[in-house]
Amino acid sequence: MPYYRTIPFLALFGCSSYGADALFSGEEPTDYAGEDDDNSDPDDEDVSEQEDGPPILEPAETPTYIFIANPERDTVTRVTAATLAVVTTPVGNDPQIVKADPSGTRVAVFNRGNDSVSIIDAETLQTVEVPVRDELNQMVMSPDGDWVALWHDIASEDDDDPPAEGVQSYNEVSFIRLSTAEHFPMAVDYNPHEVQFTPDSSLAVVVTDTSLGLVDLLAEELSPNLIHLTEELVDPPVAEEVAVAEEGTYAFVRQFGVEEILVVDLATEVVTPIDVGQNPTDIDLSPDGASAVVVSRGSEELWILDVPNPFASPVVIPLPADQGLGSVQFDPTGQRAIVYTTATLTDRIATWDLSDNSVTLRSVVKPVASAAISPTGDSLILFHTHSDAAGADTNSPFYGEWALTLIDFDDFRQNPIRLPAEPIGFANSSNGRYGYFIMEGERYLEAINYGTLLVDEIPIKSDPVFVGALADPETEDEDEPPAWVSQAHDLGRISFYDPDNGELATVTGFELNSAIED
Repeated sequence: MPYYRTIPFLALFGCSSYGADALFSGEEPTDYAGEDDDNSDPDDEDVSEQEDGPPILEPAETPTYIFIANPERDTVTRVTAATLAVVTTPVGNDPQIVKADPSGTRVAVFNRGNDSVSIIDAETLQTVEVPVRDELNQMVMSPDGDWVALWHDIASEDDDDPPAEGVQSYNEVSFIRLSTAEHFPMAVDYNPHEVQFTPDSSLAVVVTDTSLGLVDLLAEELSPNLIHLTEELVDPPVAEEVAVAEEGTYAFVRQFGVEEILVVDLATEVVTPIDVGQNPTDIDLSPDGASAVVVSRGSEELWILDVPNPFASPVVIPLPADQGLGSVQFDPTGQRAIVYTTATLTDRIATWDLSDNSVTLRSVVKPVASAAISPTGDSLILFHTHSDAAGADTNSPFYGEWALTLIDFDDFRQNPIRLPAEPIGFANSSNGRYGYFIMEGERYLEAINYGTLLVDEIPIKSDPVFVGALADPETEDEDEPPAWVSQAHDLGRISFYDPDNGELATVTGFELNSAIED
């Protein structure tokens, strides 16, 4: 039984939190009408695979600190992970997105209420506020942590967004260089919905419905160079997915409902369509960046393109027939991948061994809502839909229930686990020994031991909101980095769990500290 203790607010002056990517959005596949409807057509080009983005209000983590936005109080709270010491600092109005640079020296906070970004020194909490364009709702950070890009994504509009005042553009992007607090606003094409960076942060690619906007981040003055993806002016196909080569040489674009993939030469700006079978539904780069892999659901194939020479003859691998597989996910080591679908209620996945390109179909207890592979590539976790596949055994303990499955990649043994509620967050420890998840309304932190495929429950004080795992400062030792879980509480609550000794430390009241600091 784990030992847990509560650290009161008065002793530690409050707390903060960093959230992990929400692995499962709660949305069911989009192409069926009822619980038992399996009449969907996997070749239907109107059916998209679901790839969830990070949730709004996710806290930010550095190797030393966790930062949480407090929208109701216009503050950000910093928690020192080692000591649980808490400090709160004011930012702009209604802070909504927090990003920390990889070095842990700087934090950027998007303030929705007054259209600004607060740049915070992680050590001193000295803050500079930079105005941005109006009515933006998304922010990402470059890999080197020196840039943030902000835009308005129509698909990310929320019911609680404040009403727009005056005119509003749907074509604008703001770039901020954090080291100098310079703002570079610009207009691109309609509906920017993603910004990608090359690994060296020299180039940003703004993805809009019908173009790529290339922004040279090494230039003195930033401006977009638009590459139009289609000559169709009436009802042009929308760019649904873009993968940018690590060297910034090519971008691979998948458009909704289009049979071809576009290869965009980012140097010459030449756009070339290439055949990849029928109904491509996913495109991903291999972990080493050498291959672009397209899942063609209609023709039931994997198409492997050589990234340095994408116009060379591709390798084509057949997929199991009649399964509607449409998504691919690589193990971080590049030794294997899984192919699955979130678009239909299919209780099958395929494993792809990259050493010999063999593909093996495997049964799972329920259809897949989302999947993750541990950082070491040794284990797979599947989160399942609440609905069941057609013809599922109604006597199964998983029928009509939430569930997840842990799979060992060495011998492919499975441990399916029935869940009492919907999973809402997931995180992996950096060393790959543990994973963590939380569920809607369930007052537990769930700890996955990937070595044993067992799950332990750690009780927490209130409903969980976000979950994360701290970076491991000493990768050579056997000590496991702590996990944390932020929780619903009027004045803020976060708990830290040490898997080495089973201790849970809880801090309550960091938002109250904001008021005291004022």
